[in-house]
Amino acid sequence: MTALRNNQLALTPKTAPFAIRAERASDVVAREALLDACFGGNRHTRTCQRLRDGRAPAEGLALSVVRPGRHNGLIGTLRLWHVSAGGVPALMLGPLAVDGACRKLGVGAALMDHALALAGERGHGAVILLGDAPYYARFGFSAEKTGELSLPGPFERERLLGLELREGGLDGAWGMIAPTGQPVATAKPTLRAPRARLLRAAIRTA
Repeated sequence: MTALRNNQLALTPKTAPFAIRAERASDVVAREALLDACFGGNRHTRTCQRLRDGRAPAEGLALSVVRPGRHNGLIGTLRLWHVSAGGVPALMLGPLAVDGACRKLGVGAALMDHALALAGERGHGAVILLGDAPYYARFGFSAEKTGELSLPGPFERERLLGLELREGGLDGAWGMIAPTGQPVATAKPTLRAPRARLLRAAIRTA
């Protein structure tokens, strides 16, 4: 697996009609629309979402796929998140989504290869995901070392898969998978000036 060290743009064949780059703030609306289209409106209730809510993705490991020259050209997205796999530091992969009209272009495979290369390059030891074993086996994922792990909600045991980016990366992984990523800062509401003055006056006369 190969990837650019600065995570700006993936090296893809000259004939590839897409490019992989770091996610940008301007991708948010298109990304959310793509995820809704791929996973439905109830995607926020899924078990793995509990590991992402209120957390930021792992640094440098939120990726977008775009088609140059296409209006609002985001056609793929993939993010990885910091978790504790029963006390063992790891990354949780997902969601991976590709525009339905572009699924024969190799976007999903290219995203996986690029993301895993970047994760290994950044020193991460293992990646975990919840997905179809026949599809993810091609990237080296298996249930060999995830049998003692659990998720904070219902899940199918055979779909909990892991990949060691370095030998022994999942040794000793046992127990509940928990989020450990940086909390997302939430802006506190500010009082508008007239209301703030009224409140200060009320305090002085109370």
